[in-house]
Amino acid sequence: MKKLWTFKGGVKLAGFKNLSKPSVVKSLPLPKRIILPLRQHIGEPAEPIVEVGDKVYKGQAIATSKSFISASVHASTSGTVIEIKKHNIPHQSGVSELCIVIETDGKDEWYPNIKPNHNPEDLDVDEIRARIREAGIVGLGGAVFPSAAKLKPTRQIDTLIINGVECEPYITCDDALMQSCPDEIVQGVLLLRKLLSPLECIIAIEDNKPDAIEAIKNSIKKLREQGEGRVATIKVIAVPTVFPTGGEKQLIKVLTGKEVPKNGLPYEVGIVCLNVGTTAAIRNAIYLGTPLVSRYVTVTGPLAKQPANYEVLIGTPIEDVIQAAGRVSVDNCAVIMGGPMMGQLLPDSQSPVVKATNCILLEDITPDIHTNVMPCIRCGSCASACPMNLLPQQLYWHAREKSFQKLDHYNLLDCIECGCCSVVCPSKIPLVHYFRFAKSELKEHELNTKIAEQSRVRTQVREARLERIKREQDERKAQRKADRLKKKAAKQKSVEETLVE
Repeated sequence: MKKLWTFKGGVKLAGFKNLSKPSVVKSLPLPKRIILPLRQHIGEPAEPIVEVGDKVYKGQAIATSKSFISASVHASTSGTVIEIKKHNIPHQSGVSELCIVIETDGKDEWYPNIKPNHNPEDLDVDEIRARIREAGIVGLGGAVFPSAAKLKPTRQIDTLIINGVECEPYITCDDALMQSCPDEIVQGVLLLRKLLSPLECIIAIEDNKPDAIEAIKNSIKKLREQGEGRVATIKVIAVPTVFPTGGEKQLIKVLTGKEVPKNGLPYEVGIVCLNVGTTAAIRNAIYLGTPLVSRYVTVTGPLAKQPANYEVLIGTPIEDVIQAAGRVSVDNCAVIMGGPMMGQLLPDSQSPVVKATNCILLEDITPDIHTNVMPCIRCGSCASACPMNLLPQQLYWHAREKSFQKLDHYNLLDCIECGCCSVVCPSKIPLVHYFRFAKSELKEHELNTKIAEQSRVRTQVREARLERIKREQDERKAQRKADRLKKKAAKQKSVEETLVE
């Protein structure tokens, strides 16, 4: 049995997982229109390669990028491009981004150039990476880092970790995927094994998901019986249900005992970690030739009439998904993308489902008059719960005072905003809200400081240039004067010599 480690902090939370019944995945009717942001990933946004009025098909690339850290965007159903302009995206700030809007035709026709690969094992590693890039696949666990870039590490990889932990309350889309598509996940692991040549492959699943664990193990057993010997390198490990074990750094610590260095990446310690949804999407891109055009989304919460997991086309308006699940009619229904701990409160339910959308949580945000924020009593519970080994109490005080140097000194930017500190705080202080605000303020302060430094350097350079120009002018002036005196002296000497003769 594999040894497991523990990470500092973390909390045990009520799961509410059974609300959405992860053993069942429902489908949605085609929406009337699809809204596809050109930045659904970390890195440079994709650039449109279609125009208004163009007919497009499901799976057809409509935006691409030459940048290494970027991802293509594909039409998630067939229809006509009716707009290319800014629309609200699912973000708590209400920010808008450039989007391609498609009016669907109801046919859901696949792009004719998409064809399955009958011999995926014959592809070399460069071709596999190229197809992953062309398919627009990003990390579906929330990081949305372009997968093709992540799968080209600069050193030997010892351990490949497939993350099926899904530790946040309410969310069950990965659990549903593991139960409904275990073969796709295991086949995806084998492709990743070919790409990275790791010494071991681990599929990590929380111990509160016995059906998912059994489904993955049965898939491995079936492939072994069919003569696929490489599955013997795949281990299925049940990890304790503690939030936030699903965080990349925390899961690496639990499974390997290794710690990713500050400001470092997992590959630096010989590890690559991918979500189960990403793994299945990679398999489908290589085996079926299909790009990332849909994903499983959990629709749940106290105000959802029929909580469930749905396979949703990327670009579907979130309001359409909510209507399918039903919503209890209340005045203070909050729409949250993600879970209750790390999710984002959306100001607009007309914004679209994107590659990062794993859950739509419907909650009542009516203020509780019995919950009053009290002064900090310096109990230290927040520090004990912090999985990043930070000091939330100190960060809280410095965030209130906008002490930017102190915030940087106490490593505010290392905060993953998991919310553990807020959950355990006996004074009910919304610590994460302070930290999110302080992060934006700190980044703005750093930007202003950088701009001021650049301005100072430009001023110094200008002053140095003007001083050099003046010095050169003075030198030329002095040289001209010296030349005149020399010429005058020579002329005087010539006159004297003439008189002597």
